[in-house]
Amino acid sequence: MAGLLSFSAQATISLEQEVKVTDKALYFNGVKKSSVTTARNDPDIGPGQYDYMYGPSISPHGDAIKVYKDYVFMTWYKGGKYNRRVMLTRYNMKTGTSKSIEFPHQHTGFEGRWWVGETHNTIAVGISPKNETIHLLYDMHAYHQGTDAGGNGSFAKDYFRYSYSVAGAATVADSQFTLSKFVKDTSSKSEGPDDYKHLSMTGTENHSKFSRLTYPSFFLNDQGDLFMHMRYGTSHDGKIVYNKYDGVSKWNSFSDFNSTGAQSKGADYNWSIYGSMKYVDGKIRIGFQRRLSNGNDKFKYQNGIYYAYSNDPSGQSQWKNYKGQSISMPVVDAANLLVTEPGDLVQTTAKNQVNIVSGFDWTVTDAGDVHIISKVKDQQYNKTVYTHSYQKGGTGDFITKTDFPGAESIYTSGDKVYLIGLQNGRPFIDQATGGTNNFSRVYSGTDTGKTFTKGVVHIYEGKLYYYLLEAGSGDKRNAYLQIIDLALDPQVSFDQNNVVVNEGYNQLSVEALATSPVQGTSIDNVKLYVDGSLLRQENVAPYEWGHAGKPDELLGLSVGEHTVRAVATDSNGNEGEASTTITVNALPITIETVDAEQSPNVAANLLDGDKNDSSRWSAQGFPKTVMFDLGVSKTVTGTKMWTYLDRAYQYRIEVSKYKGSGFTTIANKQGNTSTGQPLTTSFNATGRYVKLVVTGAHNYSGDWVSINEVEITTD
Repeated sequence: MAGLLSFSAQATISLEQEVKVTDKALYFNGVKKSSVTTARNDPDIGPGQYDYMYGPSISPHGDAIKVYKDYVFMTWYKGGKYNRRVMLTRYNMKTGTSKSIEFPHQHTGFEGRWWVGETHNTIAVGISPKNETIHLLYDMHAYHQGTDAGGNGSFAKDYFRYSYSVAGAATVADSQFTLSKFVKDTSSKSEGPDDYKHLSMTGTENHSKFSRLTYPSFFLNDQGDLFMHMRYGTSHDGKIVYNKYDGVSKWNSFSDFNSTGAQSKGADYNWSIYGSMKYVDGKIRIGFQRRLSNGNDKFKYQNGIYYAYSNDPSGQSQWKNYKGQSISMPVVDAANLLVTEPGDLVQTTAKNQVNIVSGFDWTVTDAGDVHIISKVKDQQYNKTVYTHSYQKGGTGDFITKTDFPGAESIYTSGDKVYLIGLQNGRPFIDQATGGTNNFSRVYSGTDTGKTFTKGVVHIYEGKLYYYLLEAGSGDKRNAYLQIIDLALDPQVSFDQNNVVVNEGYNQLSVEALATSPVQGTSIDNVKLYVDGSLLRQENVAPYEWGHAGKPDELLGLSVGEHTVRAVATDSNGNEGEASTTITVNALPITIETVDAEQSPNVAANLLDGDKNDSSRWSAQGFPKTVMFDLGVSKTVTGTKMWTYLDRAYQYRIEVSKYKGSGFTTIANKQGNTSTGQPLTTSFNATGRYVKLVVTGAHNYSGDWVSINEVEITTD
């Protein structure tokens, strides 16, 4: 080129940054209670040990991380056992600043017994794009007004916890991200002047609707509506309830996905639901496992993999099973939603020996491929099987495979599917094409000196936000955020950055190569923008501008720095881009010729920037001519001239494109009588060479030409 720009890139999944969230994340470092009765009756064991029910991890846990615009929101509890404050951290990816809000309320503990850690008491976070409010839902593990708190207070005003902010709080400046942005509970059920916990999401207390809820989670649809869902009821008789935020101030009433008391409505047993509702590939969908109220079968906890979706973006109607058959709502008998039974993949048939609890997740690709992962343990024969069930294109039967590594989460982008989890304490990502089971490792966390015991995954705009708990000791531990670029968009870059050319350049070309990291995805087009304006779109490789076919399209850039941006769009509509700069340097004005000069008062002094009499060009006798070279042909708009002793020299200005011919007088000041400085001309002419011809002077009897400085103005 006078600068050649080309592109070559290899898609690489990489750790973009790691941020320490806190060194005080609450952790239950003690002993797991052997039974509910023990947990209810044991006293506080004292400092240094935090005993618990169910599991040791609470921060991070549940739906604890969301990304909105340039901000990452993470919930946690502040350790140790005698602190337990609710915390919300916002990490600003633009400024690199983390701000944490500490709420006055605390981790509840098992049934109000704060000295027994309760893994279910997670804090879900959601952001409404419609008014940029922040919403927090606390998992109270199905408590109600009458739940026995063991003499440690009462749940009469605390069976449900919901906190929310004023509008715009999600994106306030770092310095303004404070507790004051959250709305206090001033109702009759308020527990004091610093109560940010609300007993309802609708503004009206309704114990029958807002008690006995657990497993909170938020999600968004394509219209920017914020939804939440929770499970209502018990571990053996529960239903998913969900509702939608109105984008102003309140939530709608709950809708039921399934029914409680199913046996009384015709099902063989009551059952509870364990899973998640999401909005993915343009639909509200649900994938779940169920826990039957049947103590005599082989299942200790959950059984089955079930799936359904709604063609209604609000989820209020048009629910179907995976075969596309309509289902009655709310669901009473889940049999026609069954995809497969992972419990049949292990040997045991003994009572309560099939353990299905963790490792369950699901997703849907842009092509409609449904993918569901699960884990089943045969306790009798001590064998664990990881299952992967998938439905190609959202039609036909599911295929179930067991020859894959398993994970806690599954994610999709375009036609790719990703398994995300921890191995040997470090993050890993496996990848497969949608509708297949051909997973391969595409990312393994590097050895940063840290290992992690727990992670919560959130995906936003092609990046993995992994909220991680570091291995350690004690009831206060380190929590980190890792941002991993999944390299899902088309890859574009330039092999020469900050290209510099001089004004008047006569050749400039740009060549780009754009590729998609997603197998089977092609590049539809590449657009080139110069200073934000589209130059031209190329639809076929090689992607070139300023090449032999269009050699002039990049010529004529003005003096200064120009931003050149290539934007590639793939067949899925994903965009990737890269930018570089082209700097066009101004050529200096020089003296081409001069009739005469008196040393040290040489013609070069006309361009040294010094307008004082001590720096000048002098030559004896009229007329005298000096010719300036602008370097390239330009639009000349005028001249300024500072003269020795403010003399009223008389002169003319001539311009030509050529050094030796074609000069035209475009400013005639041969009758000048003014001594006002500078002497100026104003005109519009095109040329490279400018002549100053001094022909005389007014009220000056000598014959010396003495001029201090000349400026030539151009567009």
